[in-house]
Amino acid sequence: MIKVSVLYPNRPGVRFDLGYYCGTHMALVRECLGEACLGVAVDQGLAGGAPGSPAPFVVVGHLFFVSLDSFQRCFAEHGERIMGDLPNFTDAEPQVQISDVRLDWRAPEC
Repeated sequence: MIKVSVLYPNRPGVRFDLGYYCGTHMALVRECLGEACLGVAVDQGLAGGAPGSPAPFVVVGHLFFVSLDSFQRCFAEHGERIMGDLPNFTDAEPQVQISDVRLDWRAPEC
């Protein structure tokens, strides 16, 4: 499984509308990517590793796909529309990492 992580760096004064991102933007992403996208997750940064330090990222969005090729085909077709929505919720410059998920364990309560 492939995970596409979109990381929005945290900095003083960063603008990020989490309600819009979770409700509107992710609905747009799911509409555009269709069944090729196996799932989504959104993490809101709380803190850095050291006590009292700020989170390095204000939000991280994750998209899951069967393969890199599957993601690249979908994003080639819909990437402009998806990226064009960014000004509606943030002024952060996102970073993207594409990973091969090697282990995904979750507690039964999750």
